[in-house]
Amino acid sequence: MTLSSLKIFWSNPWLRWGLVAIIQLIVIALPLSERLSVQMSGREATLAVRPVDPRDLLRGDYVIINLAISEIPSEIAASLGTVKRNETIYVGLTPDTSGVARVSSVSRSRDGAGELAIKGTVFSRSNDALRMNYGIDAFYVAEGTGKVIEQMDTSRVQLVVAISADGRSLPLRLLVDGKPFKSDDAF
Repeated sequence: MTLSSLKIFWSNPWLRWGLVAIIQLIVIALPLSERLSVQMSGREATLAVRPVDPRDLLRGDYVIINLAISEIPSEIAASLGTVKRNETIYVGLTPDTSGVARVSSVSRSRDGAGELAIKGTVFSRSNDALRMNYGIDAFYVAEGTGKVIEQMDTSRVQLVVAISADGRSLPLRLLVDGKPFKSDDAF
């Protein structure tokens, strides 16, 4: 591009505003494309949960998800040796006879965790068991339905997540008695 063509570009307000609009669209699309990538290419896993119901004034009711896989038993966690808070760990998951994914292994590398693995960070360690954070600890529900979930027997509630090949996860559906309660497929 020559200097004269740059002057023409910058002197035309339509081209300048067009460039600004394109940059804004790219900034908006990047986070959405990452979410779409996990949703489209990720494998689904059903996780047992222990919900608690708070409320967000701007977004409505949501359920705080306390995943059963957040607590890694000491006999599985022992294979890691010493771990630090906020360290990235991959947790291998294997479905049980009812189809609910359970912790089967842990590793510092994605390849060492098995075929289906979710990426998380160490939140704490007590009595050699690990407490993990996967970044999928809230699920927004329709106004007024959060209390319904809070009052349910937690063994009836499950969360279906998509897990990408690199371990990123995204909540898809909340199940009650095996049936969808609320879907978060749209962004």
